[in-house]
Amino acid sequence: MSVEPLVATHVLEYPYTRSVGPVIGRFLAGLKDGRIEGVRAQDGRVLVPPTEYDPATGEAVTDEWVEVGPGGEVTTWAWLAEPRSNNPLDHGFAWALIKLDGADTALLHVVDSLDESAMRTGMRVRARFRDEREGLITDIEAFEVEP
Repeated sequence: MSVEPLVATHVLEYPYTRSVGPVIGRFLAGLKDGRIEGVRAQDGRVLVPPTEYDPATGEAVTDEWVEVGPGGEVTTWAWLAEPRSNNPLDHGFAWALIKLDGADTALLHVVDSLDESAMRTGMRVRARFRDEREGLITDIEAFEVEP
């Protein structure tokens, strides 16, 4: 006698709402204005996205804000050929760490290259902002390959 296995489909997700403080709040307000900003650490490095404390040293960062990008370099990436309905794009794209011009750390975001073969570490990309912005990280719709 053959017994069919019991199958249960389950999607593991963690929906949440985050409140922002003065540092992330200013960063998101900059995105709403079409600007990307980082904050200067005590040793002079520019952290993007900004944090209140330097993740390398634990020291409080300075009050100095620095505009960066909108272009930058892909430092590493992973291709997603079949996006899910809750992904930012409805076609294949790369999740990438992007070191923006003027920054010393990398920002995780989407690269809309339409083809995995176009992706490479070290490639230049530029932020593509949405026309309608709300003060969210998704105000940067994606990064595009620079010509």
